[in-house]
Amino acid sequence: MLDPAGQAAREVAWLWWGMLAFSTVVLVVITLLWLYAFRGGQRAERSTRDEQRIARRWIIGGGLLLPGLSIVVLLAFGVPVGQRMLPLPLPDGQQAERIEVIGHQWWWEVRYPDAEGGEVVTSNQLMMPVGEPVDFHVTGADVIHAFWIPRLGGKIDMIPGRTNVIRLEADFAGVFGAQCAEFCGAQHTNMQLHVEAMPRDDFEAWLAARQSPPEPPDDTAQEAFVEHCASCHRVAGVSDGQQGPDLSDIGDRVNLGAGRLAMEEGAIAYWLRHHQQLKPGNRMPSHDHLDAETLDALGAWLETLSP
Repeated sequence: MLDPAGQAAREVAWLWWGMLAFSTVVLVVITLLWLYAFRGGQRAERSTRDEQRIARRWIIGGGLLLPGLSIVVLLAFGVPVGQRMLPLPLPDGQQAERIEVIGHQWWWEVRYPDAEGGEVVTSNQLMMPVGEPVDFHVTGADVIHAFWIPRLGGKIDMIPGRTNVIRLEADFAGVFGAQCAEFCGAQHTNMQLHVEAMPRDDFEAWLAARQSPPEPPDDTAQEAFVEHCASCHRVAGVSDGQQGPDLSDIGDRVNLGAGRLAMEEGAIAYWLRHHQQLKPGNRMPSHDHLDAETLDALGAWLETLSP
């Protein structure tokens, strides 16, 4: 968050530094006053009236005026920063890119409803155009999650039954990590999101590549997938499962299990065998009843699902 890559994140970082500086000054002053109060030596004699007058000054000055002024100053800087992350109308009729993000225990569903040629759905990865405002429409599917890309801006809650919107923008192309920022269960830490900003042409090409269904699997992999996976997982042109992550382009992702395991040859088959050890409590059942050859064939086919 202190290495911003977007205007919203930059303003949040400057606000944070200002708050840190002010709180440091307050801490130093309070510490000095505390030491002064416990100093040794002879103290001046004061009447009860004088003591009451001094006490009132501290109560009014330190208990009312200082906190009140601090809050006013914080709001004067903080409200405009937050307002610029709202989906307000853009000049000249410009439309912000819309991306929908749904938090699940413990993975991310990402949808591009306005993609030319039809909606694009993916999981645990988020691609966005660089240098353009993007409106993220976020919600939770089960419990409260929180959407947070530290280098691009503030975080926002993902509440089941409610859609919140935050506008962010990346100043340059690159890969930015994202993390669920609201405790959502045992695997909260292992709920990471790969975020990548790219030029508009590359972004459009990325979307277009996902408009065509993948090649059908061989008989062994297809039979295993349809029987054991299709009711929960979607693969474009093969199945329409909605309970688990969309697998239509899983071979093109950089990791598995929302950041739990790096994507490499044999990684999917390894995940199918050990996913409850790698990410205990996830909702996918174990596959102990399937033989190694079937799991290998299924994993090998899923690795080919790369547009």
